[in-house]
Amino acid sequence: MEKKNMSIYVACLVSSMVLNLFLITNQYVGEDWKLGLSWSKKAAAEAEAVAAISCSGHGRAYLDGVVLNEKGSPVCECNSCYGGPDCSEFSPACAVNADGGDPYFLEPFWRQHAASSALVVAGWHRMGYSYSDSTFIGQELERHVRILHSVVGNAVTAGRYIVFGGGSTQLLNAAVNALSSDNSSLPTPIVASIPYYPVYKMQTDIFQSTNFKFEGDASLWKNRTADATVNVIEFVTSPNNPDGQPNKAVLSGPNAKAIHDHAYYWPHFSAIPTPADEDVMVFTISKLTGHASTRFGWAIIKDKAVYERMILYMNLNTFGVSRDSQLRALKLLKVVIEKGGREIFEFGYKTMRDRWQKLSETLSKSKRFSLQKITPQYCSFLHEVRESSPAYAWVKCEREEDRDCNAVLQGANINGREGSMFSAEDRYVRLSLIRSQDDFDLLLQRLNKLLGEEGAKPL
Repeated sequence: MEKKNMSIYVACLVSSMVLNLFLITNQYVGEDWKLGLSWSKKAAAEAEAVAAISCSGHGRAYLDGVVLNEKGSPVCECNSCYGGPDCSEFSPACAVNADGGDPYFLEPFWRQHAASSALVVAGWHRMGYSYSDSTFIGQELERHVRILHSVVGNAVTAGRYIVFGGGSTQLLNAAVNALSSDNSSLPTPIVASIPYYPVYKMQTDIFQSTNFKFEGDASLWKNRTADATVNVIEFVTSPNNPDGQPNKAVLSGPNAKAIHDHAYYWPHFSAIPTPADEDVMVFTISKLTGHASTRFGWAIIKDKAVYERMILYMNLNTFGVSRDSQLRALKLLKVVIEKGGREIFEFGYKTMRDRWQKLSETLSKSKRFSLQKITPQYCSFLHEVRESSPAYAWVKCEREEDRDCNAVLQGANINGREGSMFSAEDRYVRLSLIRSQDDFDLLLQRLNKLLGEEGAKPL
């Protein structure tokens, strides 16, 4: 009987020891033990540590940031008008940045989705020039680009070719190169409707190609595309930068070719009435997810010959897009596509709509300034007639003496982008609405102060 009791006691003791060992292992090793993590633990810990650095809600620290302190951790990089070690020091006299196009308005979304968007990359990840199929385009990423457009309903991809580029900027010139004539005695004219994105002209000019030349306003070429000897390439930006209008091609006919820049054709900024279905369409991740630094864009092409010329340009120019950028883009698109894209687009639309409403209410207090009017449209993605939510405010100074609207705002410590940058009058100024919440709040404060001072003066 004693032996039997002793056996039971030993069995219970061993079971208890095994259970305790399991619990201790699970507590201190946890998921690492379950998943067999080894080399990635240190990288994950470093990322978590940097993400936990407090910058008072007015900045952030990055893994590749400057290291100045004794702890060896990167310093806070502060929003405009904030400074100090933890970005808690506000500079009331500083000028608000309403000029830049950095899409920080989506940063809170990605903080909310930190786990699903995080990426750990092995040191030996894709060290070669190409993928296993000898191309520079990741097949899985291309598949997700097609899924994305199907989910959003903003572009037709069936039966189309896709080219990747370093943001939309590289693709725009690749498209110009592919569409221009290389056997003509005269360079192909490149045009756009005023106001237009200044990079179209700047980039075309800097390459100084004998095959194409920027010629300005598209409307001046309406009667010339009937000439069988003249081919014209038109940049069509929809929604337009700077005024958010749903532009259409001005030129038509067999000799008129168009590059449709749809960087802002996402539910954040625009209604999606129908899928775009043009010959050459350019998109970018910077205004989709906010990751401008990833430098990733894509073009959707109908014609195989144009596609092949663009691929040749990309292959010779940079051997395609960085494989690291493609990997990050793939991770981000997977998050975007989750739950039918509702989360990011509803977050983005609400943020931009609210900012537009507040800005409109502020400027409505005065007749000195006016805003662009954008006609409401039915959005097939949101299933409703949506309110305006443009990326930029295209502000006009209405007083005769206010011929330089940007200078007027600079007098109130607001830095915008002058209308002449977009080949329009300087009576206009573009104000960015896509930067951080700090930037937008300060913009409203400065505008309210300006309008308050104006109200105290006799008109």
